[in-house]
Amino acid sequence: MTEFVDTAAEAVASVSNGATVLLGGFGNAGQPMELIDALMESGATDLTVVNNNAGQADAGLALLIKERRVAKIICSFPRQSDSWHFDEAYRAGEIELELVPQGNLAERLRAGGAGIGGFFTPTGYGTELAAGKETREIEGRHYVLEAPIRGDFALIKAYAADPYGNLVYRKTARNFGPVMATAAAHTIVQVDEVLEEALDPEAIITPSIYTDTIVGIPTGSGTKQREEREALAAGRRKPCLATKTAAELAAEK
Repeated sequence: MTEFVDTAAEAVASVSNGATVLLGGFGNAGQPMELIDALMESGATDLTVVNNNAGQADAGLALLIKERRVAKIICSFPRQSDSWHFDEAYRAGEIELELVPQGNLAERLRAGGAGIGGFFTPTGYGTELAAGKETREIEGRHYVLEAPIRGDFALIKAYAADPYGNLVYRKTARNFGPVMATAAAHTIVQVDEVLEEALDPEAIITPSIYTDTIVGIPTGSGTKQREEREALAAGRRKPCLATKTAAELAAEK
């Protein structure tokens, strides 16, 4: 059964030193900022983090790296104009980087969740990314064997959860959340809304079998949706898909 807790601190309390943590998000979209802040406060260190990026500016994952809580990061896009905390740690030799092409990252996570022992991909063949890995020629094309990625924990953000722990996401904030939820031994989720009614099975993106701990934390996107629904109820706006609740969308299925 999925456990519902009251605070982000309770949600991340089981994350231990040395854990491998899958962090959802594509940049700031879908990044579970409040869970990461709670992880910072918990004191957990020596972490291996899997994320699309390596932190931005002075928030979320970037602060974990700044405080040297991350020993290794597995990501596809480590450097950008505001990744100064990663840059500093990497140049000082204080963080290990495993660079993974974005498609490979998603597929390695999917393989981890599906129990697949590995897969061959042409991406990275003939480059340094294939160093030390098995290669094979299949029907005249060269491939590299990639291993699955699994985590001890996944920290992800969804839009809403129903009472059973089933999840739906908001637009592009969905990104890595669903595959990370399947690839972790323990999935921790922050949601904008905890619904009173069960979601229609046809609307569910992440089934409750993959969620372990859920905490309701209203954030900016959730507040905006509620404001839009209030405006709609007052007759000031025409309805659109984005302003409907997860329950309303499920009821229409």
